[in-house]
Amino acid sequence: MERSTEVFRLKPAIDTGKGLGSTFGFLRVDSRLALRNVLRQKRRSYIAILAIAFGVVAMMLSAGFIEWILQETREDAIANQYGHIQIIRPGYHDDGQADPFAFLLPGNDPALTVLARTSGVASVAPRLQFTGLVSHGDSTLSFIGEGVDPAKDPALRNLHVVKGKPLGQGDGRGILMGVGLADNLGVQVGDTVVLLVNTPSGGINAVEGTVIGLTFTAMKALDDSVLRISIDMARELLRVSGSHVWVTTLEHTGMTDAVLARLKAENAFRTYEIVPWSKLADFYNKTVELFSRQIGVVKLIIAIIIVLGISNTMTMNVMERTVEIGTAMALGVRRHRILVLFLLEGLLVGLLGGAIGITVGYLLALAASAIGIPMPPAPGMTEGFDAAIIVTPRIVLDALALSVTTTLAASIYPAWRASRLVIVEALRHNR
Repeated sequence: MERSTEVFRLKPAIDTGKGLGSTFGFLRVDSRLALRNVLRQKRRSYIAILAIAFGVVAMMLSAGFIEWILQETREDAIANQYGHIQIIRPGYHDDGQADPFAFLLPGNDPALTVLARTSGVASVAPRLQFTGLVSHGDSTLSFIGEGVDPAKDPALRNLHVVKGKPLGQGDGRGILMGVGLADNLGVQVGDTVVLLVNTPSGGINAVEGTVIGLTFTAMKALDDSVLRISIDMARELLRVSGSHVWVTTLEHTGMTDAVLARLKAENAFRTYEIVPWSKLADFYNKTVELFSRQIGVVKLIIAIIIVLGISNTMTMNVMERTVEIGTAMALGVRRHRILVLFLLEGLLVGLLGGAIGITVGYLLALAASAIGIPMPPAPGMTEGFDAAIIVTPRIVLDALALSVTTTLAASIYPAWRASRLVIVEALRHNR
């Protein structure tokens, strides 16, 4: 009995106090008692802490892997397709395919100067989009074309050229062609092809160009249909002077909302539609929704495992310390303090397990990212890639919150059970 009552010796020292200072005094003493109780049940506490740490590590690694996938998908879509912000005629993305020439932006608009001088904007590139037929020898295929500025368009800066060279300012008749389109057409670097399109007047125009490079974007459907030429060549081919889109690239993605607000406040863009990348990247948005639900299921499974494990541990603690609890209540310790004491024990176990899990998870994430995680080609891709794991502050906070909330939830019933013990029956337990 002497050892059982040892953890409650500090109680009379503050039991006579009143007010907020007394409350903090109780919490300070009860926290010390909870820590001593956790440490004296070493084997059971170690198992519980390791279970929590394992769950936290699993959650961090899975969430970090998904975070990397989402980040790479987002930045790839921004760099290779949309830019951070697009300036277009209202309704172009909805009706532009049916009548693209009705949505042309002027070639020399003062708004372009305002856009280029806006704080946070790194570059502005006009882009002209069109469709037509490409011929080589006896083969003719349809294509999706883009007229781009070789010096400013972000799609060219991040494009992977597997053969030949990138499109430069001096390549007036150069064509960058997707590897799938080139294979289907039977074209190699250096071959001459003919591009045939409809003009705004309803006529047909054609130009010859030389394939200077074959590009790979990891999206098979895109590589099988897309070719890129300089915007000057595209304007000549289509017999227009403007463009469909002003593709705006920012210094970094986090500035999108701020720059978007600045542009919407400018009078120069009142007649235009300003569209952020987040509204254009439909595939990315659906990927985020899908993976968010998946990681939610992972968190739920881990939470259930932790709750079951900690609940069992705390219940065993109550059973083994029944006499100790009865002695404490016989000495005047109130029932709510017994309840708080066991809740604090669960909280400490959760904090310790969470801290260990976060540390181990972060180190494993660094190691996995340094080595690389080999992945097979994703749907629609033709090549595999090396993945990594990104641990963000949000993931760390989620992991800590998971460990703390689950252990607290698991401690509620055992703590309530301990606080409702009848003193006489508790003292006679095991006798």
